[in-house]
Amino acid sequence: MNTKLYVLLAASVLALSACNKSEEAAASADQAQAAATDAAAAAGDAATAAGDAAAAATDAAATATADAAAQAGDAAAAAATDAAAATTDAAADAAQATADAAQNVADKAEAAAEEVKK
Repeated sequence: MNTKLYVLLAASVLALSACNKSEEAAASADQAQAAATDAAAAAGDAATAAGDAAAAATDAAATATADAAAQAGDAAAAAATDAAAATTDAAADAAQATADAAQNVADKAEAAAEEVKK
């Protein structure tokens, strides 16, 4: 009978220690679940931050592209104006040279006519 009591006592002690361990395991599982929830929330925050950063980068790139296009347009307009001015100057110079050549031919023709009269 004493042996049965000792066996029963030992079984009770083991059962109680197992209960404590399962409570510890449950507490550990709760902590792990809380940590997983926190990690999921942090991952969501990181994804939101990455999306915001991508949107900001896209806006910055669009602004830079628009600025570059405006500068290119301004440069093209300035180049066109300069080319038009150079073309006008060249045309004026060509017209003057033509007039000078015509005057020279007229002078020579007049001189030749004077020679023929003599």
